[in-house]
Amino acid sequence: MRIQSLFAFLLICGIATRVFAQTIEIRRTSEEVTIDGIPYELAWAQADSAHHFTQNFPTDSLPAAAQTVVRILYDDNNIYVLGKMYNKPDPRKYVTPSLRRDFRGAANDSFSVIFDTFSDKTNAVLFGVNPFGVMREALITNGGTGSGSFSMDWDNKWYAEAKQYDGYWMVEMSIPFKTLRFAEDENSWLVNFYRVDSEYAERSTWAPVPLAFPIFNLANNREMTWDAPTVKPGTNISVIPYVATNTERNFEEGTANNFDPSIGFDLKYAVTPGLNLDVTVNPDFSQVEVDQQVTNLDRFEIFFPERRQFFLENADLFSGFGNGGTRPFFSRRIGIAIDTVTGQNIQNQIPVGARLSGKVNNDMRIGVLTMQAAADQTIGLPSYNYSMISLQQKVFNRSNINMFLVNKQTFESEEEYASSTLSEYNRTLGAEYVLASANNSWNGRFFYHRSFDVVQPDKPFAAGASVSYNVRKWSVDVFSQLVGEGYNPEVGFVRRNDIRQLATTVQYRWFPSSGKVQRHGPGFDFDMVGNDTYGFLDWDYNLLYNIDFRNTSTFRLRLRRQYTYLFDDFDPSGSDGVELAADTEYTNFQFIAAYESDQRKKFFYRFNTRSGQYFNGDRINLQGSIGYRYQPLGFTSIDFAYNRIILPAPYTTTSLYLIGPRFDFTFSKKIFWTTFVQYNSQIENLNINTRFQWRFKPVSDIFLVYTDNYFATHEGGFNIGQPRTRALTFKITYWLNL
Repeated sequence: MRIQSLFAFLLICGIATRVFAQTIEIRRTSEEVTIDGIPYELAWAQADSAHHFTQNFPTDSLPAAAQTVVRILYDDNNIYVLGKMYNKPDPRKYVTPSLRRDFRGAANDSFSVIFDTFSDKTNAVLFGVNPFGVMREALITNGGTGSGSFSMDWDNKWYAEAKQYDGYWMVEMSIPFKTLRFAEDENSWLVNFYRVDSEYAERSTWAPVPLAFPIFNLANNREMTWDAPTVKPGTNISVIPYVATNTERNFEEGTANNFDPSIGFDLKYAVTPGLNLDVTVNPDFSQVEVDQQVTNLDRFEIFFPERRQFFLENADLFSGFGNGGTRPFFSRRIGIAIDTVTGQNIQNQIPVGARLSGKVNNDMRIGVLTMQAAADQTIGLPSYNYSMISLQQKVFNRSNINMFLVNKQTFESEEEYASSTLSEYNRTLGAEYVLASANNSWNGRFFYHRSFDVVQPDKPFAAGASVSYNVRKWSVDVFSQLVGEGYNPEVGFVRRNDIRQLATTVQYRWFPSSGKVQRHGPGFDFDMVGNDTYGFLDWDYNLLYNIDFRNTSTFRLRLRRQYTYLFDDFDPSGSDGVELAADTEYTNFQFIAAYESDQRKKFFYRFNTRSGQYFNGDRINLQGSIGYRYQPLGFTSIDFAYNRIILPAPYTTTSLYLIGPRFDFTFSKKIFWTTFVQYNSQIENLNINTRFQWRFKPVSDIFLVYTDNYFATHEGGFNIGQPRTRALTFKITYWLNL
């Protein structure tokens, strides 16, 4: 009865207290708060509340159909958050992909809190929980706008529990001050709370966020005032040691090793409440999931995202420069080398590395990174030091001026290494202006980078500009860049050199007041690439139509006309066939479409196609994913890609297959098992990666990882041949606060 009476009291307080409040006060409590999803502490009745949530999706002009009330407290060590999420109808079921930490998806039930601790509307941290008590944490950068601004690769210690009741579910969070970075003697932070409800396919927020922007956008956060100025949380040092052993065998080369033990550790030290030092000694990345393979029909290098934890925290201070195809820093260049004989990627040991990152003051951030990669005598690779320093200065309301320097240097003797593997140094210097208007409708980036080598080539620079305007009905994006033929950031990723590029996208949206469609509208875009030597290299223009449904499904249509000039010989079949000659040109028509189903359903799927004329022939393409969710224990899915390349003789006509079944089971919130199988007919390889993980304590894990590769073909039926490589890894990590 006591608990029920208190719940009723909280509800009355939630309705009666400042219904249209624009701020929330965080108040100190001396009562011990137990994190169990049952708010029996009297302190919660004295806490200020946030309520009157409004929709972000399917519209941004109505109160939320599923309302939420949030309360917040603190003591000497922690911030406490209580969320009460009301439901209609009742009873009902909730949607979650599994019990694995770091869930995401716009169709999964969840509650999240965002803390902008420096009130800069540019960087923030997020903590979220779903009705099954599964937790997630994330870093938000660049104001929560644009791709890559939301990253769940950050891991830290905090605590939460959730419970489901008749008509609502509740969550309690305990977030240690030592987990956060903030300034002392502050009287306020910026904050927002948001909720995803699967029953209504609704996303709602306390501080209203316009539909045109992501729900985690930071431009609209509200003020959270402290009843006393913030204080430093005290000494903040964490050590995460690991012990690992692995055995592997290469059947093609006839080499093997027995159990190969290794030890190392990461250290985290809060130099100031806003600045953090990370040190890694002999890091091990054996538990990282393998890359998802692709069918490579491209003439240029394929970009694969970074997956190693050490490089992902505060990654925007290092990898956030340039654009997707012209990056001055790409962390996968560190610790991964290329065998110049076989052309294969191999692991390059990193004995030690360090990173200093965070806030110097309310308006300036700094990032300093240094990593030492060991020599590899088997491929003639010298030892290199990779270093970077970046500065980010806030200007105006939310914009930034950024500067960086990347340095790759070796101190090895030139006599010991071939000129193809030894370059004394390579450096890249750059400056950028990142635009973000106060209301977030205008965003952009302007940059100039210059690379420096021992022998300086002509035009060693890259410059670019992008501007986007996004409001409820209109979005306009303009992008342009100039990449010199001598631009060579060896620690970066440059898709193409010696180009001029201009691209524009314009879209219009209608918002029906009723029916199954949430928004829809046409668009137009074009992309042109050329240089002084050949004139136009590529261009395409597209007619678009996009439809978003209220049930979270989406449909995308694109009709494309494109032109390609080959300045090098190229095999369009992707199968080592006869190459098209250089100095030839092709104009084609393509049909591009994609459909993604209602992700709230247990059975979900995604299909897309890029079919039509292809160089001097035709291409039939179908790819996507089909999955089934075992609510809430996990899911099984299969990714697939089929490409039929039809070319006239003597060029190769071929069919390429990529099939990737995935089995993801979460036996509890602490025990996970994932198996990922990939068959790629283009490289005639079958890969099996299975990983067992037991999170026996917060941010402390035991991993068992098995990887197997086989030679495989589909000619005359699917055939699995001899094994290529095989490995088994056992690893233990433990998070220790000092």
